[in-house]
Amino acid sequence: MRIAGKVTMVSVALVAAATLSACANSEQASTGTPTRTSTPPPPTSTARSTATTGATAASGPECTADDIKVAGDFGQKPTITIPTTCQPPKQLLNKDLKPGTGAEAKAGGTAAVNYQLVTWSDKKEVDGNFGDQPFPVRPIGQAQVIKGWNEGLIGIKANGRRLLVIPPDKAYGEGGQGIKPNETLVFVIDAVQVS
Repeated sequence: MRIAGKVTMVSVALVAAATLSACANSEQASTGTPTRTSTPPPPTSTARSTATTGATAASGPECTADDIKVAGDFGQKPTITIPTTCQPPKQLLNKDLKPGTGAEAKAGGTAAVNYQLVTWSDKKEVDGNFGDQPFPVRPIGQAQVIKGWNEGLIGIKANGRRLLVIPPDKAYGEGGQGIKPNETLVFVIDAVQVS
């Protein structure tokens, strides 16, 4: 019986050592997706909306566009503050933070925009192009961007700043594409040029 106990203890120790060594830090470079900078949201196929979202569960009603605070003027990188007292909206929201004075974006038209993206669940900036060249969107409504951009940019005027809150089914859905699956996205977009 003593030998069986010792063999069992040695076996458990070997299994534990093998398990821990599998978790050890390797000196190899990460193969994960690097953080994007100055790249637009890529296209996405229509994703199913599910009850599970990337957003942290919050109590209270769904947030409105007015609940999200944005600081900074047109042309400057905005600071976006997402509240913790309400849930992410399930519908696409847009709000003109600074109404534009130029041409209005229409389906089939073009726009050049600067944008900043914050993810709802962790409230982190994950992408943007302020300080870089404006990103071209064409044709609006059918551009190779997420559905929320194609819908949410219609009506923005040149020299205007717009808040877009995009639910997962109009963003990256379950696929994520470098973003957590089922994540709600918060964009501030400046329309530098519209035609």
